[in-house]
Order: sequence, then C-alpha cells, then structure tokens
Amino acid sequence: MDDDLIDDDGLSLSRKSRLPGAGFFYPDSLDEEYADRRAREAIEGAEAVVVADGDADGLGCAALVREMYDAALDIAPFEESLAARVAPEAGDGEDDENEDREESPVGLVTASPHSLTDALERVAKYADPGVDVYVCDLCPDDDTVVPIVEDLIDRAARVEWFDHHQWDDDVAAAVRAAGVDLVVGESDEECTVDVALRSLEYDFPEHLTALASVTRDHDLWIKEDPRSDDLADYAHWASAEEYVTVVGQYGPALPDPVVDFLDHRRVEKEQLIEAAVDRASMQSVGPWTVGVTYGRCSQNEVAEALREQGADAAVIVKPAGSASIRGSEGFERCHEVAGQVNGGGHPRAAGCKPDIYDDMLDYAHHWSSEGYATRQVILAAFERLTGEEAADGDE
Repeated sequence: MDDDLIDDDGLSLSRKSRLPGAGFFYPDSLDEEYADRRAREAIEGAEAVVVADGDADGLGCAALVREMYDAALDIAPFEESLAARVAPEAGDGEDDENEDREESPVGLVTASPHSLTDALERVAKYADPGVDVYVCDLCPDDDTVVPIVEDLIDRAARVEWFDHHQWDDDVAAAVRAAGVDLVVGESDEECTVDVALRSLEYDFPEHLTALASVTRDHDLWIKEDPRSDDLADYAHWASAEEYVTVVGQYGPALPDPVVDFLDHRRVEKEQLIEAAVDRASMQSVGPWTVGVTYGRCSQNEVAEALREQGADAAVIVKPAGSASIRGSEGFERCHEVAGQVNGGGHPRAAGCKPDIYDDMLDYAHHWSSEGYATRQVILAAFERLTGEEAADGDE
C-alpha cells in the first residue's frame, strides 16, 4: 500500500474525520510484535512494573508509583522534544518512544481491557522473580484473567490492583483469592488515581495530591477544573512515558512547553469536533433522546455539545469501528448498553466495539456509510433497555 494513502498530513479535514489513523492499517501481527518488544524492554530487570490504562487516570497512577520508588525519568529530553514539535515545520506526532532514553526501574506497560491478559502474561514471562506489580485503572471482562493472575502471583513479590470500574463480584473474589491486593473505589466518587493515592503507603507531595483531584474532575465528568481537559488531551497526544514523567514532576500545573503543544494540537481538534457535531442526529428511544454521530474526534467534547442540544445520551461511532457512549443525569446506564455490544465501562461513560466486522469490505461500508451498521446495533441495545424498563414496570 502506498504510504500516502494513509498519511494523515495529506488528508483534508473532511476525509481525515471519516477515516481511522494510520495505525489502523498495520496488521495485528506487527502491533503484537511491537507491543511485545516494548513490554520486554520495560519489564526485564525492573524493580517494579505498572500495568495501566493509557489514559490520564491510568498513567497518573504510574506517576504515583514512580514517585514512591524514586524512579522518575529525567524530564529534560521530553521538554526538548515538546519544543521541537511545536516548531513551524513540525508535524503533530507524539514523542518518539524509540529514541534512546534511560529506562526507569519502574517499568510501564500500557493496556486496555481487551489487551489486559496479554500485558499480564508478558509481565509473568519477562519480569525478574520477586518483582512488585501494580495494575491500575483496568477491569477484566471476565474470569479468563484468573489463571494469568495466578501465574503472576507465583512470579511476583506482591501484586496490587487499583481500579474504580464496575467489577463482576465473582471475578473480583477470584482475583483476591489468587493473592492480589485488589482495591476498587466507587466509580461515581473516585478515579483510580484517588484509589492509588489512598492505598499506597507513601506520603505523596502536594502536586501529586492535586493530580488526583484534577484527574478525578475529568474522569468523573465533574468538569469544574479547566486543567482536567489539559490532562486528558495531553495523555491522549503524548507518549505514555512523556506524560508520566511530566505530571510526575509538575502535577496538573503543566509547564509552558506542554501548554504550547496543547494549543498547537487543539486547532485541528476543534475542527474535528465541529465536523462530528454537524453530522449528528437525534434519535428518540423510549424515554430518552440519543444523539448519534460518527467521526474521528474527541468524544467527550462532542458528547457535551450533544447534551447541550438536548441529548440524554450520546453515541460517537469511530472510524476504527469502536464507539463511545456518554450519559447524563437523565441517563446513567451507559455500561449496560456497552455490555450488550462487546464493551463496558461506567454508568455515564462506556465504550464498545460491536463484533460485526468480518473483512475489509465491512470496514469500507463502515467508512462510506458513516458507521451505519454500528449505529443501528447500539441503538438496538438502547431499545432493549426500554423493554427491560417496561417489564420492571409490569411487575
């Protein structure tokens, strides 16, 4: 394939908003090979390993653990890279994780709920015996994770797991029975950085206490602190190592090079948000108004705009085939919708990827129809909730 066909810099905004990023077109085998190599580099020889979600909440936990182990990386190379990225001739890419840079004695492996078992298997395979392991902001989909956790317990000196998602009671009991110190906070009161902050036996400095508060403001949709959007955007656009290093040093008071970088990236971000909002439609499903749209965009801001237009819930279908579901005071069942279509999450924020893509022709239809099939599958899940409400009312 010609590289120019998937080069974001060569696409118009309209086309860019309808197509997935270049990484989508790389085979999973290459992604697996790269992920395995990066994980091995981070894990081998490490005193401790953090397996975390790659968003601001998961990475904030990694910053706490590195502070506790006095294992933060030197910030100067990251600040130099940031300055270079906002130069007039620079592109919008994130920091290059392939650069020669020191490794922290606290290794970091990012994962999603779907790749969690792979990440834990890599830790069990590559970690030195007696390693300390921390799993942060990740909730297993089912009990298939338990055998891997048992292998990890045999390898590690300790395994601590901090989260705030909706756990299945049986899965949580099995993970604890395997020997994990699992702490799950209330999903509508704490973010995972809060959980880690109160669970780790360490007197954290004020800037990291503030990091937990501002991360919570974003992760729980409180939206009272403008710095929380900065953290969320920065975690999305920067490499995991850069984000952990910078917030570990500064907390939520991000330095000028980061602020300049965010301003630089937000010009296009706002354009993509506007494109997604413009193509949205409102659907009546039972007692709820559901705003549905499609596009590569920042789902949280799009959802907020749709709520302002009267939506109780928002569905943002992405070109890669996944979807974000966001709720409001009028709809707090996002995790129930996502749970029906290969996903999960919180009452007011969830994600999913319906299992409806058999080949590239299905994806071609997905892009050309602006996610029609995915929209219909998710709206049907909303419809099923109305049937449950009616059945409950008849009892």
